[in-house]
Amino acid sequence: MLEAHRTHRAKILNHSQVEEPLDRHGRSASKLWNVANYHSRNVWDETGEIPDHGDLKDELKTHPKYKGLHSQSSQRVLEELAEAFNSWYGKRKSDNRANPPGYRKKNYYDKQGWRVHEEHPRSTVTWKQYGIKHDSKNNRVRLSKGANHKEYPRALEYILVEYETRPGVEVENLQQVRAVYDKSKERWELHLVCKHEIETPTAPGEKTAGIDLGICNFAAVAYSTEDADLYPGNRLKQDGYYFPKEIAKCDDSGGEEATRLHHKWSERRTHFFHSLTKHIVERCVQKQVGHINVGKLAGVREDENGDSKNWGRHGNLDLHGWAFDRFTKILTYKAKVEGIEVVEVSERDTSKTCCICGREDDSQRVERGLYVCEKCDAAFNADVNGAENIRLDVNQSNSESSASLGGDRSTGWLAQPGVYLHDLSCGFQPQDQVVDCKP
Repeated sequence: MLEAHRTHRAKILNHSQVEEPLDRHGRSASKLWNVANYHSRNVWDETGEIPDHGDLKDELKTHPKYKGLHSQSSQRVLEELAEAFNSWYGKRKSDNRANPPGYRKKNYYDKQGWRVHEEHPRSTVTWKQYGIKHDSKNNRVRLSKGANHKEYPRALEYILVEYETRPGVEVENLQQVRAVYDKSKERWELHLVCKHEIETPTAPGEKTAGIDLGICNFAAVAYSTEDADLYPGNRLKQDGYYFPKEIAKCDDSGGEEATRLHHKWSERRTHFFHSLTKHIVERCVQKQVGHINVGKLAGVREDENGDSKNWGRHGNLDLHGWAFDRFTKILTYKAKVEGIEVVEVSERDTSKTCCICGREDDSQRVERGLYVCEKCDAAFNADVNGAENIRLDVNQSNSESSASLGGDRSTGWLAQPGVYLHDLSCGFQPQDQVVDCKP
């Protein structure tokens, strides 16, 4: 059996009854975030190190703000902050615009400049299994209150939420509940994370595909059926330039508008990755692929001495927004559901090695999208060449790569791969069909 987790969005039917307690817990999550943020910054200033989520839990588990949520919900807030600090730490050397996680509050001042009021936004609150009791027959879920919001600290008090999902959705084996505040609708909604067990699927076939990840073309995919696809990352890059500029215009980096922009940017990235991985897996099923090689890009941000590489101003911004690890995780999950195995292989020298004859030369990649081999006089798309070398796993001595590199192979599909562009409403579509794609 194979375990799969799916998230279902649900409308809250008794919103007027539960809005106030959800507001209190959402603001408590923001206050705990701020306390942990302040502590992390002090540790960073004193030691030059960022505390991980384990250190934060040990340090703050007795803090009054920790009791504003169920213990597991408080732990999740601290985990999210630690993840945000780690992300900033990885970007800070090459991107001078990268800032550490901000505080979640908005200050109000009088005419003399004195602060008269502060307001904490409603942060997402996550309840895990120990804080949930699910009534699947009546579509209700009980969410445990934090001790600070109970009449008596040890009382068994909870928020009883009645929900409604889209037709045909059955909420079973509930693992997590996330209460998310939608600012545009000014109301809360639930995200229900359920575990499903499905029969372990059989692989669609025995063929192998190779994926080369990049910046201009986020992914190039080569199939053993002498076919290749390109997935430009234009949409991802446009968002990567647009949203930081808009966030920088905000008066308060931790205010509501900045938080809204961060949330929208995150949702668009998530949509892009899910659409891309879904399309690649569907294409692999069609082509009877049972094994996918993905270029392992660990260390691509550092040089041999461990220092951060300088790819230029725009290159650094692109590289550090290049979530290849997240892409690989989503791809692995979706492929596993179809019985396809995903393996990370070394991508060393794959961009400068000819996949036809095996000649290795840096100068053969004459332009960004063109690869010309002086030995066999072949010219083809450089990213597809890298994907084909990853498919063959040229850094390993296997029978397929040895046979392929010495054979007479057509280069037409290497020179003119299929191109798929991302559309927000339709996902990935062939380049000539995106204009006509409307909901």
